[in-house]
Amino acid sequence: MSAYLIRRLAGTVPVLLLISLLVFLLIHAAPGDPTLLLLGEETNAAEVARAKERWGLDRPLYVQYLKFLAAAAAGDFGKSFKYAEPVIGVIKTRLPATIELAIFSIIIATLLAIPLGVWAGSRPNSWIDNLGTTCGLFGISMPSFWLAIMLILLLAGALNILPTSGRSTYGVAGPERTGFYLFDSLMQKNWPAVWDMLTHVFMPALALGVNMLGILMRVTRSAVLEVMNEEYVVTARAKGLAEKNVVWRHVASNALIPVITVVGLELGTLLSGSIIVETVFAWPGSGSLLITALNARDYPLVTGVVMTYTMAFVAINLIIDGLYAIVDPRIRY
Repeated sequence: MSAYLIRRLAGTVPVLLLISLLVFLLIHAAPGDPTLLLLGEETNAAEVARAKERWGLDRPLYVQYLKFLAAAAAGDFGKSFKYAEPVIGVIKTRLPATIELAIFSIIIATLLAIPLGVWAGSRPNSWIDNLGTTCGLFGISMPSFWLAIMLILLLAGALNILPTSGRSTYGVAGPERTGFYLFDSLMQKNWPAVWDMLTHVFMPALALGVNMLGILMRVTRSAVLEVMNEEYVVTARAKGLAEKNVVWRHVASNALIPVITVVGLELGTLLSGSIIVETVFAWPGSGSLLITALNARDYPLVTGVVMTYTMAFVAINLIIDGLYAIVDPRIRY
């Protein structure tokens, strides 16, 4: 098992190199000069030349890329043009917000999708199956940005029960230690901050998780339908087991492999796909940071954020491979 994971890890190195090269070339090919965007259009040529020399933009593109690779191998993505700080430090301040949002989104999606998918798959062509199929179609078809705007108009505008933007109310949260507001608030037993954080995260998490809810529900339903016809399920029923025990103990547990795959892949998608939702809700995560970096043509920061997302995908895929062996012991052989 460990040898397999090591081979998978080694196979990700070419992927990381290819993605870094594509991102590096695409961001440099985009129109706009970062020196003029950050210094202003009225900046004289001498100041522009000094800025390019300071940021290394006066060197050939292949030299810049090789320098970036050498630094990235040591865990250094350079210094941000816009923030004048190390890219790693800027990402660290924003990444916890995105991770927190993705975790809440996946919790909402799994808590609703898996029970609904199991019930729909165990009762094909029933009303619960029709309801689940409709919810799945709604989730897959619904654009997250449109749902986000509708949630703001309804829950924040018309009903005025949830905040429209941000991550917390000013002055409510306590000292920041880990960057995860909920965890910090729980450790400090700051219950008003816990409630404030939950009210702020609910709408963006729901808008981000609805699409995953639809996909996960459809996959769960299909997996359950396939397992329902297996011989061990027929044997369990022949022994006189209650239907709920057959469904949840024998069917649902054996239908988890494709569900785990979707959950893992969608978690990576949520991390990178939160860009639009974070922008709509002014959520201070890495997605909105990427938009800011793109607008400023901040080459090191854009590359650093994209590479962070890429490494997150790689790590999640490795975790999924490990979970396969835990859920289904046959895979270990």
